[in-house]
Amino acid sequence: MTNSLRIQPQQAEGAGTRGQMSPILFSTFDVTRQVFFQSRLCFGLVNLKPIVPGHVLVVPKRVVPRLADLTRDEISDLFGSAQKIGQIVEREYKAESLTVACQDGPAAGQSVPHVHIHVLPRKWVDFGGHNDAVYPALDENESSMLEDIATLDPEPRKHRGRQELKVDNESRQPRTLEEMEDEAVWLKGFFKDDDSQA
Repeated sequence: MTNSLRIQPQQAEGAGTRGQMSPILFSTFDVTRQVFFQSRLCFGLVNLKPIVPGHVLVVPKRVVPRLADLTRDEISDLFGSAQKIGQIVEREYKAESLTVACQDGPAAGQSVPHVHIHVLPRKWVDFGGHNDAVYPALDENESSMLEDIATLDPEPRKHRGRQELKVDNESRQPRTLEEMEDEAVWLKGFFKDDDSQA
């Protein structure tokens, strides 16, 4: 089965044409078309393989691997944006709660070396009512994220210091770029112009 998603690797600094916006990067990958929210210092993007409907990521614009690498302003903006985005996805996906998680470093399960927060709208019926099952699902999701993105990249790269990543739950197939764009456009409509620059 061919997947039409193509996430482009980062271009060299200064690449591009005049008047063209810079790409929005998640690690080294251009995710501009999946972004539905931007603040001054971070952005929200839809997930390639959501664990539950509405599972999104909130990411600082500056590419750094750990929370400790962020400035106070970036931390404030990141968590303030996660709160704002969480309110929208909880309401629009008719959820009752949120799971907000950050795997900060490889030993915590982080596979993409760019800080990011998972925001998942939650219902009592998730995981057959065993709602703590979200944590192993997050670990599985995170462990294959870099591999999922890299396998869809037309020019896969070697990531120094990374071991082979285990395959994620095969029942959750990666979405197409078109599916993710549709969700991003829909979500973008819930943020006022003064809230989001996306």
